[in-house]
Amino acid sequence: MTKKRLNMPSLSLEAEQLWLLLLAVWILVIFGHSMTPADLSSQESGRVLTLLCGMLDKIGVGSGWLTEHLVRKTAHFCEYAVFGMLLMKNFYLYSQRSRGYRQTASRFLPLALAVLAVPFLDETIQLFSPGRSAQISDVWLDMAGACFGLLAAALVKRLWNMSRRRGRRRRGWR
Repeated sequence: MTKKRLNMPSLSLEAEQLWLLLLAVWILVIFGHSMTPADLSSQESGRVLTLLCGMLDKIGVGSGWLTEHLVRKTAHFCEYAVFGMLLMKNFYLYSQRSRGYRQTASRFLPLALAVLAVPFLDETIQLFSPGRSAQISDVWLDMAGACFGLLAAALVKRLWNMSRRRGRRRRGWR
């Protein structure tokens, strides 16, 4: 199997390393949001709420149902959905390296642990941020977002593989 490389003037990264770096950076983004004091976090959510309400009103959909709480919870879910997608991409890349079932199955444990550990660490960080608190409901919401991201990435991968196989059959390749 040939490896794809990303070559930069003084940096050479393999695709696997780049995706792992993106995952690590995204986790840091998540943790960074948790370190934001409550008043600044609320201001950020308020700006997003104002923007979304304006957009909904412009297209003729009422925005009275949209609250800052809903914006915050949706943000939790979405940032963890991205985390799940990046996690699944890394899982695929590293499981390709060792093609046996046993190796792939043994790599599932770190995947599951990451889905559990990152949200718990995220909420723990909030205990040390001014005005913030940790909530078990947010841990569950974050894990649901991560699982959604994992499943979405798996579905996209499956659909991609199916379309590539169909394309090969149409061209007479097997």
